[in-house]
Amino acid sequence: MHCLRDEDALIPSPRGHSPKVCAASVAAIATGGILLLSPGGLINLVAFATLIVALGPLLHGLYLLFEELLHHSNTRHRGRSLLGHILPACGLGLKSLLAAALAALLLHLTRDSLTPRGQSWELVVLVPVLYALLKCLGVLGPWEVEVSDICEERKLNVAHGLAWSFYLGYLQLVLPSLKTSIDSFRGSHRDSLWGPGSQKLLILIPLNANISHKLEDEDSHIEFYKSLPNTELDRAGVRGRVYKHSVYRVKDERGKAHDCAVEYATPLLTLYRMSQERNAGFGEPERRQQVLLFYRTLRDILDRSLECRNRYRLILIKDEHEDDPHFLSKTILRHLEQQDKEEFCLIGAPQQDTNKPVEVEDWHNPEPMSREPTLMMSLDRPQPLRGPVEDTDSFRQT
Repeated sequence: MHCLRDEDALIPSPRGHSPKVCAASVAAIATGGILLLSPGGLINLVAFATLIVALGPLLHGLYLLFEELLHHSNTRHRGRSLLGHILPACGLGLKSLLAAALAALLLHLTRDSLTPRGQSWELVVLVPVLYALLKCLGVLGPWEVEVSDICEERKLNVAHGLAWSFYLGYLQLVLPSLKTSIDSFRGSHRDSLWGPGSQKLLILIPLNANISHKLEDEDSHIEFYKSLPNTELDRAGVRGRVYKHSVYRVKDERGKAHDCAVEYATPLLTLYRMSQERNAGFGEPERRQQVLLFYRTLRDILDRSLECRNRYRLILIKDEHEDDPHFLSKTILRHLEQQDKEEFCLIGAPQQDTNKPVEVEDWHNPEPMSREPTLMMSLDRPQPLRGPVEDTDSFRQT
């Protein structure tokens, strides 16, 4: 699905692996410096540092485990196994335990190289205790960026659920039959003003998630025309559930009208209402971020959907031009114009004049190929590829 460049610049892209690359680079530089300054005790220092770093999260995980076993083992975990679910959920998974065990084993094997003070064994006790305390107090995070990264990677945001619900519960059901509905509507309404590229459902996604139930209330250049034929499906126990699309007539500045099927993305009503409810803990900045994630997620889902391909167009509406009373109609017309250009490029390519001979000097700039292939037959005998082959079949020319 093609979208405008300004929309691509507005949608946040998925986070990359820059923190991991930076961490690996700094660790390599630090290890190399220690190797040059103290080559004999490198293994011992690495094991000592790993043990100190690993014990802090493990101790914090024990605190979390105590809370889960004491109050939530039956309600949140519902009797699931301690080793297979509860321990990994508290940060006491295989990777953490294995790292601490290997560090302790390596430190035990290299104990003969310890200094008389024992490489400050007090730190092994003091650092994990202080780490766990600061972690419980929220000093060590997790920070907002970390939580956002985890939610986006594991698809835990509200926007991800709303996008999938909108696709599976609505778009996947109605978009495959949209072209048939439009053709039926155009056949029964001779006065309709459909353009060549307006065979798609225009889905409006405003950044502020403030949706009006009637488009004509937002822009006087938009008026309701009629509705497309209803689509009836048996859904979730409801016989003949009705899905319908509204046809709007949009006028440009010169008064020329254009018909199109346009509607808002209804899940944005949920995001807007959540931002109005105090109990949801969902403010305006979070709502805007969720709208952008909803747009990106829905776009990615529809791009991979064969049933919905070339039957929709997502329109992201910014909230920077609220002073323009006709901004909505201008935005819709701009997308309709772009659709018409795309449609013209697909079906309106110039055809080659077969009666015009091709000149030698024009070999580097040939004429466009004809889009209507012709079948050419030759009455000559087929020639062998490798050598003379005996052919006893007779060939009759007509």
